[in-house]
Amino acid sequence: SPSNGSSRTLSAREMYLFDTGGQYLDGTTDITRTVHWGEPTPLQKEAYTRVLMGCIDLSRLVFPSNTAGRTVESFARRALWDVGLNYGHGTGHGIGNFLSVHEWPVGFQSNNVPLEAGMFTSIEPGYYQDGEFGIRIEDVTLVVEAQTESGEKPFLTFEVVSLVPYDRNLIDLSLLSPEQIRYLNSYYERIRAHVGPELRRQRLEEEYAWLQESTEP
Repeated sequence: SPSNGSSRTLSAREMYLFDTGGQYLDGTTDITRTVHWGEPTPLQKEAYTRVLMGCIDLSRLVFPSNTAGRTVESFARRALWDVGLNYGHGTGHGIGNFLSVHEWPVGFQSNNVPLEAGMFTSIEPGYYQDGEFGIRIEDVTLVVEAQTESGEKPFLTFEVVSLVPYDRNLIDLSLLSPEQIRYLNSYYERIRAHVGPELRRQRLEEEYAWLQESTEP
């Protein structure tokens, strides 16, 4: 909680991490984004991009059913591990339907149950420098059946259901693979298709213009 002793004025020259959420009759949200409204340092930009790469790599992973979350968790860390970075918290947790924001027993820890279609879990890698800045990207995902070339079933993957753009100012495109860029563009098309008409319906033209700019290919 903020207090007169610990609070300070935010600056546009620094990173801002905001962990947001709400509980509604048809579901619970838990979405984290990190932004920088000024000029990020090269380390901040690379660290953010590698966190995003981990988010993408785990979100687009196809894996056999009955796979434990801990078995695939390292996909979210690999891009950070490649340059000797890491984070000290769990990669994700189950999310209840108008229930607990952190709902047992779904997730990526060693004592979580195997993943099954229909489960909701967050995917939220991060990176933190004490006293300097923090980065986390958190999406809510639904475990769904995947279509594979072999046609053998059942294989699973994740469908990201939180439709919020990432901060373009912090993405170093040179680090992303063509597959990761295609994934981002597909995600942005979904955001435009689902969120854009709703903003128009509510006559939120400034927000609609921001959305279009933030989801350009």
